[in-house]
Amino acid sequence: MKKDYSYREKKVMTMKTVTEMTGLSERQIRYYETQKLIFPARTSSRARRYSFSDIETLMDIAEKIEEGVLTREIRDDFDKKRKKDTHKTNIS
Repeated sequence: MKKDYSYREKKVMTMKTVTEMTGLSERQIRYYETQKLIFPARTSSRARRYSFSDIETLMDIAEKIEEGVLTREIRDDFDKKRKKDTHKTNIS
């Protein structure tokens, strides 16, 4: 059965909602964005919008940070995973 990811990828949640769901501060989330770990969409008024996938990514980041992993290392791991997923998609 093929999973429908459309709802997971739709960027509709505000920063306030994300902070409530993750327990992270706005400052932490903005920092992860500047470190190229998370990529929110922007509205015409420049407000950030997040998806369920973004929330999962933020929780993963927070867990790794707690374990002492550096943001640079997290970014490298994410980049490797993205390249691997892209390569896998191109082969299929």
